[in-house]
Amino acid sequence: MGATRLVSLIASALLIVASFSALFTVNQTQQALVLQFGEPKRTIQEPGLAFKLPFIQDVIYYEKRVLSLIPQDAEEVILSDQKRLQVDAYARYQIEDPLLFYQTVRNELGARGRLEAIIDSSVRRALGRETLASILTGQRNDITRSIGEEVNASVSSLGIRIIDVRLRRADYPTATSQNIFNRMKSEREREAKEFRATGEEEAQKIRADAEKTRTVIISEAQREAQQTRGEGDGEAIKIYADSFGQDAEFFAFYRSMEAYRKSIGNSDTSMVLSPDSSFFRFFKDKGGDAPK
Repeated sequence: MGATRLVSLIASALLIVASFSALFTVNQTQQALVLQFGEPKRTIQEPGLAFKLPFIQDVIYYEKRVLSLIPQDAEEVILSDQKRLQVDAYARYQIEDPLLFYQTVRNELGARGRLEAIIDSSVRRALGRETLASILTGQRNDITRSIGEEVNASVSSLGIRIIDVRLRRADYPTATSQNIFNRMKSEREREAKEFRATGEEEAQKIRADAEKTRTVIISEAQREAQQTRGEGDGEAIKIYADSFGQDAEFFAFYRSMEAYRKSIGNSDTSMVLSPDSSFFRFFKDKGGDAPK
């Protein structure tokens, strides 16, 4: 009786272990592939509880969500106009057929290697037909769309569907960028020299015109000043002449007084003149009669 009970307990334990081994769960974000001794038997793409043969069948899970492929390094591509670009492309893909995916690339690591090679080849072919101007303009979206279609056709045999392929970066290589920078710098320096030369020429013209205008203005002003001064002197002489003409004796007396003041006004003045000179005629006679 005791041996029978022990056998029953062992059988129950084995049944429980076999039940747990036969049951597995597929999440909503997963899809499963059931293998028997390494050979695929069936695929499960619906979430829920599933069954397999215990101990002899295994389950491999694959992502059902969209996956991203971002290459580590940018690739150098030669365009149709012989320009060189460093291109960094990325892709988003989804595993559609777990069985075909397992048979061709086994896992995501294998898929990554195959996808990188296919995308790199497609990018080189597509960009090799384009020019730099087309990549930098609105045609870039058409180029990436054609790359995605070509890659999708190539990876359909891997059980993968390409959602999108994009060019994250398209830059000149370092050496090319430096050459372009030096060429742009030289061009800007040449333009700056031309602008400076043109500006200096215009400045000289402006200075010459200003100097000419200044000379003309000064000449006109001096001419007008001399003319005005001459007219004033003439008017003064006329006034003096009219004034002195009214009394000739007073005019002679005034002129003699001015001469005395200017000639002998200083104490250190020495004069040698004859006493009967007409210069002294107002010294003894206020009427100016010459001395006898």
